[in-house]
Amino acid sequence: MTEKTNCLSVYLHIPFCRKKCSYCDFPSWANRESYMNAYTEKVIGEIESFPAGRADALYIGGGTPSVMPADLLERMIDSIERHFSFSAEAEKSIEMNPGTVCADMLDMLRNHGFNRISIGMQSGDNRLLRMLGRIHTWEDTVQSVRLVRKAGFDNLNLDLMIGLPGQHLSDVRDSLGKAIGLGVTHLSCYGLIVEEGTRLCTEIANGSLELPDTDEEREMYELCRITAEENGLKQYEISNFAKNGRKCRYNWNVWNRKEYAGFGCGAAGFLNEVRYENPRLLSDYLNGKGPVTNRISPEEARFESVMLGLRLTEGISEKDFADRHGMGFEEAFGEKMAKPIREGLLLYRNGILKLTRRGMDIQNRVLVDLM
Repeated sequence: MTEKTNCLSVYLHIPFCRKKCSYCDFPSWANRESYMNAYTEKVIGEIESFPAGRADALYIGGGTPSVMPADLLERMIDSIERHFSFSAEAEKSIEMNPGTVCADMLDMLRNHGFNRISIGMQSGDNRLLRMLGRIHTWEDTVQSVRLVRKAGFDNLNLDLMIGLPGQHLSDVRDSLGKAIGLGVTHLSCYGLIVEEGTRLCTEIANGSLELPDTDEEREMYELCRITAEENGLKQYEISNFAKNGRKCRYNWNVWNRKEYAGFGCGAAGFLNEVRYENPRLLSDYLNGKGPVTNRISPEEARFESVMLGLRLTEGISEKDFADRHGMGFEEAFGEKMAKPIREGLLLYRNGILKLTRRGMDIQNRVLVDLM
């Protein structure tokens, strides 16, 4: 092993799925089981060539990590644990989809100190799940949560999607009730982003599916916020709500612009003001094509700190910003801050810069002003 780096977050990407969802633009593929052994070897080689270090968070995402054979996934985890020393309070989290959760994998994860499970519920409505191309039903979500609980996991996130074609406020209310009824400690409520090249994009473009209007989607978002808060899930980021002490540490570190290492096809990393992304095509990754790298300029770094930090409900401390970038908000952004403050979208008070409630609804507009 080479010289240790600073404390990092670690991300491992698993690009395999049972079925490609209609909205998905992530680097993931179905029916590629024959590549899983080669992928495991390639990832282990990538990990072993990285400088050894300390870590306080591990996140395994995809794709669907839970479709990976447990023995192959364990080999990659073993490699990460040999290469990185994890703090005693480290968070180890993995994404799973309903219908792919099994007791053997859960037991293996518990043996490796995993303490957080994130399940892609997306909706409690089987009609909407079929429209999205999901392989599971609401009943599968219930069964998956039962298995997770039985294995001893008490830190559980469920993902929900809003703004779906054919989705109404009553559907969101029903899904929220179902998710909270399962005793979640964390809830992620994401607005649908229609990505070019996906099946869903084609179906919307040809008129076979219709999105809710902007006002209805905002009502859905506000319902998520209010319902989560009423049930002890405090909003800490635009789309994320958690019980006390249950924020997702990996994401929290990324939003606070801390360094992270990414392994696997399409995985990204951020080290020493350099961002890198591995090849998004599985064939390119397996054939040894290197990552694309981008050195972040001081001006870009300042904007990134604000872009990421404004996602957080607590906002950004000017002291922390100045310690990192050598200047305060007004020197960095000057008159660009005046317009969103005047319009009630941005609040600058007592050394904290944060979005107002209205500003959170239209964050991109604020960022355009700051650019």
